Amino acid sequence: MEDKRNIQIIEWEHLDKKKFYVFGVCMTMMIRVSVYPFTLIRTRLQVQKGKSLYNGTFDAFVKILRSEGAAGLYRGFLVNTFTLISGQCYVTTYELTRKYVSGYSSSNTVKSLVAGGSASLVAQSITVPIDVISQHLMMQRQGESLGRFRISSADRKQTVMFGQTKEIIMQIFRADGPKGFYRGYVASLMTYIPNSAVWWPFYHFYAEQLSSLSPKDCPHLLLQAISGPMAAATAATITNPMDVIRARVQVEGKSSIINTFKQLMAEEGPWGLTKGLSARIISSTPSTIVIVVGYETLKKLSLRPELVDSRHW
Repeated sequence: MEDKRNIQIIEWEHLDKKKFYVFGVCMTMMIRVSVYPFTLIRTRLQVQKGKSLYNGTFDAFVKILRSEGAAGLYRGFLVNTFTLISGQCYVTTYELTRKYVSGYSSSNTVKSLVAGGSASLVAQSITVPIDVISQHLMMQRQGESLGRFRISSADRKQTVMFGQTKEIIMQIFRADGPKGFYRGYVASLMTYIPNSAVWWPFYHFYAEQLSSLSPKDCPHLLLQAISGPMAAATAATITNPMDVIRARVQVEGKSSIINTFKQLMAEEGPWGLTKGLSARIISSTPSTIVIVVGYETLKKLSLRPELVDSRHW
């Protein structure tokens, strides 16, 4: 008899692909709307010198809301929605890589590690240019900019949403050429590939441990919802130093990861590598719960009809 405590992993071959992609886009959009303000706050905290503008996540939230209004928390959001494409590429690469690796290893940790890293490589290749533009838009405050580029007063008054985006794109192109849109690409890979590669194995590990400790009738989705934030906090703590460097390389236009690291250490010491960590964990906790519950529910809704009642998913 099947032990209900064993969490069955829904693999690629179990899915109705049409349902999977339609539901997936809707889910991803809802998640981005909910977590974007914390992404903006995290980026500003990482880029500022010391505590020149904000003293922490809550302080930044209050000050941005007070000086720029609710719209200030969503600067660059429309551009960022183009990462929906990379999101779909991410999940497709992850699931297909798991399927491929399963032919060589039955270890769930190995499959998760390789698939997570591969998915991040593909996604970041699409995401970095969007991130570069989006982050420069995030840096625009009333009458000033925290980054290299500043939108003129005339452009700030444009009612057309993409007017400011066009101005930033042109400034990046004039300053750095096409390669400017991939500034920080290596730093992004060094941040997000380990983050993704670490998150998935820890997610399954925590889920398995919680499952073995829980009552037989405990809902799997509850255990997975707890496991997600635990894995996210673990991965964020491990990769945050590289995330700080990535943000500075992209926003300040630096060309050397090593020199950026040296400058950060000289100016702010080892604690500088923890900047934005609390915002990252705060934003990742609710977002990861939503992502995990949404993704696992998405996969259950996308099961091929003949598999729905075949086992305890």
